[in-house]
Amino acid sequence: MKQTPRQAPGRTLPTSGEDIRTGLSPAALARALADNLHYVQARVPEVATRNDWYMALAYTVRDRLLDRWIKTVQGILTSKDMKAVCYLSAEFLIGPQLGNNLINLGIYDAAKDAVGRLGLDLDELLAQEEEPGLGNGGLGRLAACFMDSLSTLEIVAIGYGIRYEFGIFDQEIRDGWQVELTDKWLRLGNPWELPRPEIAFDVKLGGRTEPYRDEQGRQRVRWIPDRVVKGVAYDTPVTGYRVPTTNLLRLWKAEACESFDFTAFSTGDYFGAVHEKVTSETISKVLYPNDEPYAGKQLRLAQQYFFVSCSLRDMIRLQLMTKKGLDQFHERFAVQLNDTHPSIAVAELMRLLVDEHQMDWDRAWTITQKTFAYTNHTLLPEALEKWPLPLFAGQLPRHLEIIYEINRRFLDGVRSTYPGDDQRLARLSIIDESGDKYVRMAHLASVGSHAINGVAALHTDLLKKTVLHDFYELWPEKFHNVTNGVTPRRWMVLSNPKLASLITTRIGDRWVSHLEEELRCLEPLADDTAFQREWRAVKAENKRALAAVIKDRAGLVVDPDSLFDIQVKRLHEYKRQHLNILHVVTLYNRLKAGRGAAVTPRTVIFGGKAAPGYVMAKLIIKLINAVAEVVNRDPAVSDSLKVVFFPDFNVTNGQSVYPAADLSEQISTAGKEASGTGNMKFSMNGALTVGTLDGANVEIREAVGPENFFLFGLTAEGVDDLKARGYQPRSYYESNPELREALDLIGSGHFSNGDRDLFRPLVDSLLTRDEYLLLADYQSYMECQDRVSRAFRDQKAWTRMSILNVARMGQFSSDRSIREYCSDIWQVKPIPGERGASGS
Repeated sequence: MKQTPRQAPGRTLPTSGEDIRTGLSPAALARALADNLHYVQARVPEVATRNDWYMALAYTVRDRLLDRWIKTVQGILTSKDMKAVCYLSAEFLIGPQLGNNLINLGIYDAAKDAVGRLGLDLDELLAQEEEPGLGNGGLGRLAACFMDSLSTLEIVAIGYGIRYEFGIFDQEIRDGWQVELTDKWLRLGNPWELPRPEIAFDVKLGGRTEPYRDEQGRQRVRWIPDRVVKGVAYDTPVTGYRVPTTNLLRLWKAEACESFDFTAFSTGDYFGAVHEKVTSETISKVLYPNDEPYAGKQLRLAQQYFFVSCSLRDMIRLQLMTKKGLDQFHERFAVQLNDTHPSIAVAELMRLLVDEHQMDWDRAWTITQKTFAYTNHTLLPEALEKWPLPLFAGQLPRHLEIIYEINRRFLDGVRSTYPGDDQRLARLSIIDESGDKYVRMAHLASVGSHAINGVAALHTDLLKKTVLHDFYELWPEKFHNVTNGVTPRRWMVLSNPKLASLITTRIGDRWVSHLEEELRCLEPLADDTAFQREWRAVKAENKRALAAVIKDRAGLVVDPDSLFDIQVKRLHEYKRQHLNILHVVTLYNRLKAGRGAAVTPRTVIFGGKAAPGYVMAKLIIKLINAVAEVVNRDPAVSDSLKVVFFPDFNVTNGQSVYPAADLSEQISTAGKEASGTGNMKFSMNGALTVGTLDGANVEIREAVGPENFFLFGLTAEGVDDLKARGYQPRSYYESNPELREALDLIGSGHFSNGDRDLFRPLVDSLLTRDEYLLLADYQSYMECQDRVSRAFRDQKAWTRMSILNVARMGQFSSDRSIREYCSDIWQVKPIPGERGASGS
């Protein structure tokens, strides 16, 4: 590849006067790219690999991010009363960074031009990037969307988490089974992060405590650990959409305080010489270790405390740098706990203030409660974290003492409000004493926070009625709803550029950062024949692109003209992927029996990962693949029905999947899904939803209109009522011929080469327990899917519904979510000054 003529090293381009580090023109970017290949990658173009060019381009973009970040910091330093949001999350599923940063900087086309001048293809460089393995699903993706929106809205923010060396596993499908492979996302380096070895904290674990008296004679407690791990900061800039503000994602890597024992090495103990290094680094080694074994629980608790301790001490460091005391800590920082994983922060801030900074308890508790707010993400009691008391005491002995004291004072207050109500005391207590004793982390977060929020209107309502009912009765003023949202920058502009371009040609580009205000301008176009034609052309092109990916990844040819019926999400029984596959088996039976004359050709696409220890979820994956194998090779049905399991679903793959969907499957049992965000991504890209009244589906249906949403199934109240009356799943099986035929076919071994035992645990579970009411909702789901088939055959009406879905999804932007957090919970305001001053 021929290199462009080079100048002597220097920062200024004589032709345009643009700074080579900050210039945004194609010429400036091309020059910077060549310089970074030379000076950072140390490569000449003739031998540079695609990864060399990707890294050089990433460093070119990062320079522009860092320039904005430095200016953001300078602006913060000149504003004495600026309050920052600190978002504590065990996951940040940020996705590939290059494309998103090009979009937000407003230089996507310029970068395409620049790399073209050097004989490169931008799409190939984008495809080179490894996806950061820093999250598992909706929780981490929400955190990433929120960081994007915080920057776009110019709210000062730091995201705090863990720099996992190995993230969520890579998924392969072998013989229909999920196989987990190590996610080596850092193997070729990460050009977006900046190591900060000077920002490091020693984190104590284990050991014991002892009382002592300080110089003033006050009773104090000293924690004497049996092990200390060092947390080192790694920073990633997060820029907003065409605004100057750039915030920070600060992730912590665990290291040994002393990584090499020279004495042990000299005496021949080579393993002992690096033992502390190996043990310490385990903490940030992998996302969500299997916590079934005791050692896994220990590691997971250590992970949570490790990143929380580093983060809070970093905030204290920043506060003390301002020359202000810790009495004003809560005025400088609004700390959001993203689910229960970081809730140990309540006890840790108390420890830091009382033990390390000698603050009296009452003042420290006031600051702690004013600092924290807690987001609950689950209605499943088993998903509310609690730690066995002996395990907790072994890892965090001082924190257990602090929690006991928090709990004592809290329960004293409850007794005064509800005298004699011992059952209420037991339900509210942070310590579960109903059997084996546990520390209940959701209770700790609820007691230690000034605000508690759910993530969809239904979810918040159910929180108040179920898992946090007693807290709601005690403190109704603490409870808020902030419905989740997703960023349109990644999930529309980057993922679906053709649709974004079509929308922009008709209503301008302001919608990208003002979705709620502007997207409704599409509504009058829903009946415009020419616009409908263009809309269908975009969808058809996206479907052809996904069909090509499916052929490459799964070796299967699918028809882009068929209805693309898609369910991609984490595998869990309550999400009911097995209800979807029951529908597939029913369609298969109809086609084989000659009852499928009216069947609309469908390609049913599944994707998602099962937790490594979740046996039933992995069996569902096997069933999907087993059904796919039979259906796809049967010439009698394959023209009308195809089944695909899309392996290793992640952010990167989602960017291909969401824009291509005709139908979005949001079919969880009503009352089980907190919100969902995949439902929003599908709808924003023009898919119609088939779903229950669960999570944010309720609000999506209200927004897009009931006539543009395919509703089925029991309501949350109906689920509770049916269970209260004594649910008998077998009665549904016996009374419904198609359901019986589908389950019998699975049980007969038809999809398992005659092996009747393979899927027996799944079939038996449905017939005897059916905890998530598949059989109760089966007939309603089948009838709803028949309505979908009929509707899809009328492409004009379907397109109209698709346009209206997009036009009415503005309220589901994460920008709206963040505005609500800012006004209702955090009480923070944007950086003062003129917005949108650069990058446009």
